[in-house]
Amino acid sequence: MKKIAILLVGFIFFSSCKDEKKAETKELTNQELNKTENENFVLTVEKIDSTQFPASIKYEGFVKNAVRWKDKLGDNIVITTETGYHINKKFEHESEDSSDAELFAYHFIVSGNEVKQTWKVYDFIADCPVDIVASFVKNTFQVTDLNNNGIAETWLMYKTTCHGDVSPCDMKIIMYENNQKYAVRGESRVQVGVLDNGEKQFIGGEYKLDENFKKGPKVFKEFAQKLWKDNFIENWDN
Repeated sequence: MKKIAILLVGFIFFSSCKDEKKAETKELTNQELNKTENENFVLTVEKIDSTQFPASIKYEGFVKNAVRWKDKLGDNIVITTETGYHINKKFEHESEDSSDAELFAYHFIVSGNEVKQTWKVYDFIADCPVDIVASFVKNTFQVTDLNNNGIAETWLMYKTTCHGDVSPCDMKIIMYENNQKYAVRGESRVQVGVLDNGEKQFIGGEYKLDENFKKGPKVFKEFAQKLWKDNFIENWDN
């Protein structure tokens, strides 16, 4: 009887280990499948114009960028717009010479005939009697998948200010991955003079990363810092 009992216990233990190994193998297989799926994902971003927008999409301003792509979230559309100089009656104006300028960015998910707005970026300068800047920095709008998870990141860089002299603009980088917002905030760098030895003198250029960039994937932080470094010097043509 003792031998039978020992054999029975051994059989149960062996069967249990075998089941655990099967479960572990299945879990690893699922992980490998997910990894393979992400590796096979190719982000293809298509430029579109307002004639290709679904009829239910609403936006303000003049379109600067409009793109469409598909990823794990579905069928995505992002639109960036600017108003330029105008008068918006929702703002109070202390002078007849004052103007306003606004900028927007919208993200939509298209599913059949339904369109859902998932995030929106809005910034502005209001009641400005001198020079207004509220615009996206040229050639900085990008859609990426830096962490290769099959969900695209949208990168926006823009500047805002109201000034009548040569001085830095407020400058921001805003990035969204799904509904998660990342931000870099600072100011542009402006040349204010030249020393006798020919050395150029600048002011501005400082920036701060928000906590999401500090704690998020390293590749996001590095991309944001490079984007800033490549575009923070003021170019009055932008």
